[in-house]
Amino acid sequence: MTWLQTIVLGAIQGATEFLPISSSGHLRIFSELLFGNDAGASFTAVTQLGTEAAVLLYFAKDIGRIVAAWFRGLFDKAQRSNLDYRMGWYVIIGTIPVGILGLLFKDQIRTGARNLWLIATMLIVFAGVIALAEYVGRKTRPIEKLNMRDGLIMGGAQALALIPGVSRSGGTISAGLFLGLTREAAARYSFLLAIPAVLASGLFSLPDAFEPVGEGLAASGVQLLIATLIAFAIGYASIAWLLKFVVNHSMYWFVGYRVLLGLLVLGLLAGGVISAT
Repeated sequence: MTWLQTIVLGAIQGATEFLPISSSGHLRIFSELLFGNDAGASFTAVTQLGTEAAVLLYFAKDIGRIVAAWFRGLFDKAQRSNLDYRMGWYVIIGTIPVGILGLLFKDQIRTGARNLWLIATMLIVFAGVIALAEYVGRKTRPIEKLNMRDGLIMGGAQALALIPGVSRSGGTISAGLFLGLTREAAARYSFLLAIPAVLASGLFSLPDAFEPVGEGLAASGVQLLIATLIAFAIGYASIAWLLKFVVNHSMYWFVGYRVLLGLLVLGLLAGGVISAT
């Protein structure tokens, strides 16, 4: 991996991680378009540590409050009606589906799932899901109304993001909208829900990033560090922007972008301009 690739791909990771447009899909597409090779699933997972560090910093007060309330609630029943205590359980329970499926299908995720025909198709297909969620969702339930059923359903939706092109935030926010949550409530829970899964995935993939499985680009330790720091800085700004954006804007903006990008990639594949694998 060159330094240009390191900087560009780190920036793409930071800019796309929290938007419902699939950061893993974008890294796969643009590493192929710009550099003629796949950055690799392990590089993607490791640089996601940077964007999750941005989540930890941005929501530090919330996370600290949730962790403290969760531990207090384990020993004090009076604390168990507290939203922060319940949120701790919602994140834990919601993480189970992606954890199980990620382990079961880890080889397919790193190989066959990175086929550009599949990614482009999922960009378009899941754009339809996001559009439907925006259209039918009541968007009346604040985050205080979140319950265990919501956590399980949104956790299942998060697992769909194991397929590049779906989008972790796209899946969870769409599920939240279907459940009647406001866009801001769905986005906030989406960010918190992603923390355990992404941290575990990044740490698990760290050794493989230096010697990628398949055709992934090999990065040095310094390159991985720089790419992760770039992803952190841009990702932090992206969180603040998205939370403000979803308050007053619909998800249709992202739907249109996903469809256009998906069609572009399908056209380039059909014309033989880029390779699917």
